[in-house]
Amino acid sequence: MLKVEKSPSLTLSNLDKQNAVEELVKPLILSDETIKRIRDAFESEMAIGLSLDPAKKSSLQMENTFVTELLDGTENGEFLALDLGGTNFRVLFIELKSGKLEKELVKYYAVPENVRIGEGAALFDFLADCIHNFMTIHNMMQKSLPLGFCFSFPVTQNALDSGTLVTWTKSFNCPDAVGKDAVQMLNDAIRRKGDMEVDVVAIVNDTTGTLVKGTLVDRNCAIGMVLATGSNACYLERVDRIGKWIGDRPGVEEVVVDTEWGAFGDNGVLDFVKTEYDRAVNEHSLLVNSFTFEKLLSGKFLGEVVRQVMLKLIKERLLFNGRLTEELEQLNSFTTTDVSHIEGENGDSEVCTIFRERFGYDEISNDDISIIKYVCAIASLRGACLVSICLSSLIERMDKPKVTIAVDGSLYKYHPRYGPSMVEFITKMAPGKKFEFILVEDGSGKGAGLVAAVAMRVRQINL
Repeated sequence: MLKVEKSPSLTLSNLDKQNAVEELVKPLILSDETIKRIRDAFESEMAIGLSLDPAKKSSLQMENTFVTELLDGTENGEFLALDLGGTNFRVLFIELKSGKLEKELVKYYAVPENVRIGEGAALFDFLADCIHNFMTIHNMMQKSLPLGFCFSFPVTQNALDSGTLVTWTKSFNCPDAVGKDAVQMLNDAIRRKGDMEVDVVAIVNDTTGTLVKGTLVDRNCAIGMVLATGSNACYLERVDRIGKWIGDRPGVEEVVVDTEWGAFGDNGVLDFVKTEYDRAVNEHSLLVNSFTFEKLLSGKFLGEVVRQVMLKLIKERLLFNGRLTEELEQLNSFTTTDVSHIEGENGDSEVCTIFRERFGYDEISNDDISIIKYVCAIASLRGACLVSICLSSLIERMDKPKVTIAVDGSLYKYHPRYGPSMVEFITKMAPGKKFEFILVEDGSGKGAGLVAAVAMRVRQINL
């Protein structure tokens, strides 16, 4: 693996034991050759995903978002945003003056279970009711407001204001809405509700919102990434590279493309990367053989990857003298939050606290502490490296003077090694390229409102 400044090392009391531990963890260490193979696979999948009628299907969706412009500092007005992705969702209001956020309001709502798994029209009527409630509370019923819709479910976009629902995920299942335009369904529900002048002008996902919100801070922002429970990224692509975009696009040079890289490798192109630990994580996951890339690195799975390694070490009597407690035997009992804490400055004490209080280990040796810290570090470094491979490819592909990467997500925010390690990796993988990471929170909510602002500016120009 490409070395970072503080590459993890292991020093145990017994050299044979140390060699045995390192041998079991070694599959998680990516060689330079493996890194190149991953990058080649990523770039091949991108090319296929952008092609018109390719011979085989890509594991990267490479969705055209139809966001052809970003904030330029001239946006003015008032806008609504709706952020739907889980059982709790939000309605937001933002006001912009010369491209700057002057005012923002937000209210959370809970979607009842019977609405989440009922008829599509009932769900969208519920969303319209909540928009109506929000506008009533804030005395906005006399206003005419454009709305940006962050809809965190797989869609096929047909235009900036049109997205056909492919499938429901998470806790939603309204079968009759599949195959229908989510924007049209929300606009129809708003019309049925009546006495609201609200027009849904854009549908986006959280990465696109993150990228656009990033331009509030830095106009060089060209990549939006979420590194949280899951992971995904979008970037600015030249339209002449998008073979599957049919039709006229006068004056349009770039568009935001959503890679949906969480599923990178679902077609088998990353099988050579998977270790026995990754295969165990996959086999015990809710959606087997899906979200391959996410399962190697994201917040939902990183802790389980580490736990699978620890199970192997315990089985080989290299950790905790071979004793496995019922608590540690439980699936997903060791979390990515645990990994983040152990990767911090107080790693030794965190190991002792976590494994005594939660996993029933009263006796923890110095070797045990060293091994657990080592496994957490190696798994984390692999995750940061995998993300960096894809990001460095995008940076070199865009070939801009500088690329700012807007990132949202708990894994990036709270894991002490991910961010710094990615900076080091990308510096080596994309030599000579200028780049910078910025933390952008709430790209899904405020970002959707900002996309609505861009959409209205473009509309006015084209009138």
